[in-house]
Amino acid sequence: MLMKKASLAGAFFVSAIWLSGAQAFCPTPGGLTPVAVQRVVDGDTLRLSDGRSVRMIGLNTPELGKKGRSDEPFAVAARKRLEALVAASDGQVGLLPGKESKDHYGRTLAHVYGADGANLEAQMLAEGLGFLVAVAPNVDLVACQQAAERSARQAGLGLWRRSPVLKAEQISTSGFAVLSGRVSKVQRNRGGVWIELQDSVVLRVAPNLLTRFDVNSLESLKGKQVEARGWVLDRSRKGGLKSGQARWMLPLTDPAMLQAAQ
Repeated sequence: MLMKKASLAGAFFVSAIWLSGAQAFCPTPGGLTPVAVQRVVDGDTLRLSDGRSVRMIGLNTPELGKKGRSDEPFAVAARKRLEALVAASDGQVGLLPGKESKDHYGRTLAHVYGADGANLEAQMLAEGLGFLVAVAPNVDLVACQQAAERSARQAGLGLWRRSPVLKAEQISTSGFAVLSGRVSKVQRNRGGVWIELQDSVVLRVAPNLLTRFDVNSLESLKGKQVEARGWVLDRSRKGGLKSGQARWMLPLTDPAMLQAAQ
């Protein structure tokens, strides 16, 4: 019983540290107008009282179950934590819109801040309740959000308690994934740069994003172990798979979504 009490106290102590730490990760911008939140939809989406839906920039939390599917691990915990953070901010948040202000679903893309000035994406990342995602051009806070996620990963908090990183050959469905694999081939053509991982998954940098990447570094990845993250697509749907091609493709939306393994 003593051990259990001690570990609970330890868990509280860690979360208390990161509560104040989120401001250190991502400093507060001035002059944000508070907006009222009607409800928290999930761990990374808010519905405002004015009817807008806000998708938080830089954070991707596990999916809540829909259409008979079960909740992904930590999906409910992420939603509840965001609800608590919004409640602690008296139901009002500050929004810093992204350079790209809407996503393809029509949701407002913004960084979200609590009344105490804490960036709520960094807070969620620091507690291990979501993954850092970087989608150009909305990448202004990538460095501080990466630091927030790294702290949770090193401490084994939340979804980092057991590694969520899949091996490339374990990919069996489309959707968001963090995966690792050895680079077997790097090709550049009119379709961009293609980084193949052990015949299982191919990572793609689209031509319009190449200026954001160091192409020489990408070409030198052959034979190296990498970790990539993003939304995996199934190329066998709609007959888009040619003979010899990897079935799964992960488009890289920013250099922060790819790193050589430590």
